Amino acid sequence: MLTILCISSYEKGFDFMREAKAQGCRVVLLTSKSLENADWPRESLDEIFYIPDKNKDWNMQDVIYGVSYLARTEQIDRIVALDDFDVERAASLREHLRIAGMGDTTARHFRDKLAMRMVAKENGIPVPEFCHILNHKKINEFADTIPYPYMIKPRLLAGSYGLKKVNNKQEMWDRINYLADEQSFFLMERFVPGSIYHVDTIISEREVVFGLASKYGTPPFEVAHQGRVFTSQTLDSKSDEAKEVLELNKKVLKALGLLRGVSHSEFIRAEDGTLYFLETSARVGGANLSSLVEAATGINLWREWAKIEILNGEKEYKLPKVKNDFAAILTSLSKQEWPNLETYNDPEVYWRLKKEYHAGLIVKSSDKKRINHLLDEYQKRFYNDFFTTAQMAERPSD
Repeated sequence: MLTILCISSYEKGFDFMREAKAQGCRVVLLTSKSLENADWPRESLDEIFYIPDKNKDWNMQDVIYGVSYLARTEQIDRIVALDDFDVERAASLREHLRIAGMGDTTARHFRDKLAMRMVAKENGIPVPEFCHILNHKKINEFADTIPYPYMIKPRLLAGSYGLKKVNNKQEMWDRINYLADEQSFFLMERFVPGSIYHVDTIISEREVVFGLASKYGTPPFEVAHQGRVFTSQTLDSKSDEAKEVLELNKKVLKALGLLRGVSHSEFIRAEDGTLYFLETSARVGGANLSSLVEAATGINLWREWAKIEILNGEKEYKLPKVKNDFAAILTSLSKQEWPNLETYNDPEVYWRLKKEYHAGLIVKSSDKKRINHLLDEYQKRFYNDFFTTAQMAERPSD
């Protein structure tokens, strides 16, 4: 019996754990002490261990000591990070225990926004101009040659946390000086206005076996920092638009060296038509995008990922039959603690979000025009019925 150690500092990956258990594995979860009372799929877990945390931050030395102690009596065969913030933790544990899987260097390619840009650029993949916030002379040279505005981004945070847009040299240095000793943990990149895409991928033995391209409505940065309803909808896989994004995604994953698993990558098409790589990850996309993928294709990314981890390249992975429907997601902060979504009752409604002070749903159909119509109509209604805003923190806390 294989033993899989799942690492999740946030409340994620339930279907991965369920599938691993259904496949006959012993499933052990390592999570944050603050999530002790979370609604974990305990029927699929053989053991749960809790790491003391402060705002989901863990002391890595404690993690290594704790898992090494566990390994005295437990044969750990796989270590899987279920959240972006756990990718490096899992890699460090694999390195320390000499367990097969992604090590520290490759993990950097999928967590460190500077590392992934550097590797992409070295492999001829278009990226917006960027520089490491490190050497002040080089920063000034960048500022004297690359037009504003810039995005100052944390190298190791996920989503839109810690991002700051600066419009001139004064704002740039104000932000850099504010970062003080944290400066080297950030990069600066030319802000490129345009349409943002995401690709959700399954990889087996370095081969992309599944990829779905989707397009955000309002860019996630604006949603997070300026307050908007978040939307995304799947693209027609036969369209030139989707094919171009999917092809660039393949090049990125090959360059960065992902052997097996899942990935969520983002790209932007600039106003001049250039398609740029923005960032990637070695995990299932957040913001309920896995449910969007499942609505359109029938593919549960969490469950397929579990199967691939268990196979470990020793047997051939077979992708289930893929549907070819269209789907769209809408989510928003809500004025109501538990918003009532029952009036959104068209037969195309596939899923409703159940989370305090959040409204969200997914619609799916074989008719793309119908999805476009519902997305437009529901988005207007969301602004009237639920929409509210809240200031985004520098770092995630929930």
